[in-house]
Amino acid sequence: MKILAFVDIHGDSAAIKRIAEKEKKGKPDLLVCSGDVSNFGFGLFSLIKKLSFGIPLLIIPGNHETEEEIEYMGKKTDFVKNLHLKHFISGSYFFTGCGGGGFTKRHAEFEQSEKKFAEAIKKLKVKDHKYKIILVTHQPPYNTKLDYIQGEHAGSVSIRKFIEKYQPVLCLCGHLHENEGKIDKIGKTIVINPGPDGKIIEI
Repeated sequence: MKILAFVDIHGDSAAIKRIAEKEKKGKPDLLVCSGDVSNFGFGLFSLIKKLSFGIPLLIIPGNHETEEEIEYMGKKTDFVKNLHLKHFISGSYFFTGCGGGGFTKRHAEFEQSEKKFAEAIKKLKVKDHKYKIILVTHQPPYNTKLDYIQGEHAGSVSIRKFIEKYQPVLCLCGHLHENEGKIDKIGKTIVINPGPDGKIIEI
């Protein structure tokens, strides 16, 4: 399977054009967005429509969209698939995700969203599936190259614990623009911040 992953566009039309070019050239099976398509939800519907290429767009809210806005996009279009605290199965792959953003050490509401994610994962009974898991989050997992900023690691502890427990084949994240394009590993899991210009990934 081939996916085109991207994150943190923030309404940049030039970035969307570059994603469109990569989609046309790379012919991916799916688009996967780790959040922050917009700037605080401004023009979200029109931005999402520009990402309609005839293939599914799996997406979670970043910290610039709400859960309700992404859910609405999924109901109003036939190609948007809201992945926040949900799952999407394609072939032998089980996609699941958790949106929202913050910094673990500083934002209490961020920890609350992580707890919701942990509970949602339990309900999905991931271990009962014989699929290869792909995890899509906005915030990066804790203690990686992707969450290091201003001299400290500021990512999600809960997401790291999920990765350590379930060992997805891939984790796609963003949020910290300074780390776009960086790649790391947690056990067998490859962790990637694909950045706003997007990255074709074969899995």
